[in-house]
Amino acid sequence: MHTPTIRCRHQLIVPLLVLTASAHADIRLPAIIGEHMVLQQEARVPLWGWAEPGEPITVIPGWSDDTWTATADDSGRWRVAILTPTAGGPHKLRFVGQNTITLRDVLIGEVWLCSGQSNMEWSFQSGVNNAEAEVAAANYPQIRLFDVERTIGERPQDDCNDQWQACAPETVASFSAVGYFHGRELHRALNVPIGLIDSTWGGTVAEAWTSERTVRRFEPFAAELDRLGNLDRENDAVSAWWRKLAEADAAAGRDRWHAPDFDDTTWKTIAVPAHWTAPNLADFDGLVWLRTTVDVPADWENRDLVLELGPIDDMDTVWFNGVPVGGTEEMGHWNQPRRYELPGSAVRTGTNVLTVRVLDTQHGGGIHGDPAGLRLCSGEEDAGIPLAGAWRYQRGPALSELPPFPRTQSWYRNSPTALFNGMISPIAPFGIRGVVWYQGESNRRRPTQYAKLFPAMITDWRAYWGKADLPFYFVQIAPYAYRDTEDFAPALREAQRLTLNLPNTAMVVTLDVGDVNDIHPRDKLTVGRRLAACALANTYGRDDVPFSGPLYRTIERENGRLRVQFDHCDGGLIARGPLSGFEIAGPDGKFVPANAKIEGESVIVWNDGVADARAVRYAWHETASATLFNGAGLPASSFSSNDEWQSRLP
Repeated sequence: MHTPTIRCRHQLIVPLLVLTASAHADIRLPAIIGEHMVLQQEARVPLWGWAEPGEPITVIPGWSDDTWTATADDSGRWRVAILTPTAGGPHKLRFVGQNTITLRDVLIGEVWLCSGQSNMEWSFQSGVNNAEAEVAAANYPQIRLFDVERTIGERPQDDCNDQWQACAPETVASFSAVGYFHGRELHRALNVPIGLIDSTWGGTVAEAWTSERTVRRFEPFAAELDRLGNLDRENDAVSAWWRKLAEADAAAGRDRWHAPDFDDTTWKTIAVPAHWTAPNLADFDGLVWLRTTVDVPADWENRDLVLELGPIDDMDTVWFNGVPVGGTEEMGHWNQPRRYELPGSAVRTGTNVLTVRVLDTQHGGGIHGDPAGLRLCSGEEDAGIPLAGAWRYQRGPALSELPPFPRTQSWYRNSPTALFNGMISPIAPFGIRGVVWYQGESNRRRPTQYAKLFPAMITDWRAYWGKADLPFYFVQIAPYAYRDTEDFAPALREAQRLTLNLPNTAMVVTLDVGDVNDIHPRDKLTVGRRLAACALANTYGRDDVPFSGPLYRTIERENGRLRVQFDHCDGGLIARGPLSGFEIAGPDGKFVPANAKIEGESVIVWNDGVADARAVRYAWHETASATLFNGAGLPASSFSSNDEWQSRLP
């Protein structure tokens, strides 16, 4: 029979999380409104929840004699907007209806949403410079952390999973490192409580973080959303494919390969975790069965356990002692860690057999990731039993021997609206001061679209928070050797630079802190500090804080040469090492390397072979590093003086 799909908890397409309150009378609050939270100071902040339809709700803040009232609507939803004082606390906050909820240890301060893809998601546990010392020193009880669980949604969700926690070594280790450094710098500079909301997911695109009302303005996404309306039919096709595979396994005798008494001694061995590199797997697309044994202690027998397997490329089905215990049998999760719950009835003392069937559909497959991410644990605070090592494996049929896998448009993390629905809608419009954002790599191959999509997403969020000028500070993607044949990466950086045309935005340039061999540079401290500088200067009025490197303003033609004028030349323009990375073009539009020299707050560029220079660009390469800085030590952004990059790209 077909093994039921049990997806990882971070990959679920969740239904609406909130039943109407008519199912029960008690007041209920969303996860984002809870004990230990920080409320935005000196603001009218919304608070909301659910109760019996028609039930009156009274909100009683501990910092004031005022009370605020609301009445649950026909669906049981209610909402109030209360006034908050200047920073301080802790306070109590009571919600009174047919029951009473009292929230304790509520602080008033500054709240920031930290969002984007993997470089914002990147935690100290993932690998950050000086991580051990930074984590050990992270005792900041007035910094509070809320980490939105990875969730996708077909529709906007009402709630999410997490709770506010005080910043401490044990809570910050898995939190966004960039977000933490940003918040820590603000806490030190402002001396007020700081609330940080981490809503991130690696490898994600901007359209996934955008609401339907905005993303539908972009024709490709509107069409995709329409296709996604046929999920039931597509899911039936996927289920039918796996049933046919089960029938083929039975006919070929492979239905015994997961049995604990199956003799696999003739199978070859392979290191796990690793992408497939064995001679007969390196270029193989299809099914591969892998088996290993696990010695379970006597006190774990018949106990429910947790199986962690790390990411699996592309899909998997898992048995433990011949019992199906989980699987991710849909496309799009090749880089997501697997975590399955094992029923105690499948666990026995001594030797246990773990079988994983992997289906790879293209490129390198296999169980990959950090070896520490493969373990069997009891669910308690134990190190668990490591599973990394030599496993036995046997090839099944090649992809060419199988029926074509249904290429469905199923919802996954990069579907338009999926992350807005699952990870932004549940927290909007919780009172925040602003947003810090680090994303763009996954939209790299569509830079001209991103130049419109990214500003539209920012405007979209501002509308949901009801603040047309909500501060939005973002990080420009860092140099990395993508090995693209087109100028995608510099064009994406240009799209980000042009987004500064939106009011109340600022951009952190990372041309000096990237790693061309690692898309996840380990210097997150510098990035966090620069984001904090954007906030201190623009949101908190610290005129003495430089927050931007030189930004291209205009060019002037001077006797065949070009004078490039810049904004944000705090302390003048400075070259670190030879001033390089400049190119110029004549009327033919072909760029060639240019000489460059600094004159005051401008740069003169020329090439003796280009008598009539018309355009200039700087750092226009995916691995370009900064050579031009201002006196504050901040790098200039890459730029192009014309729109040639738009016309040359698909």
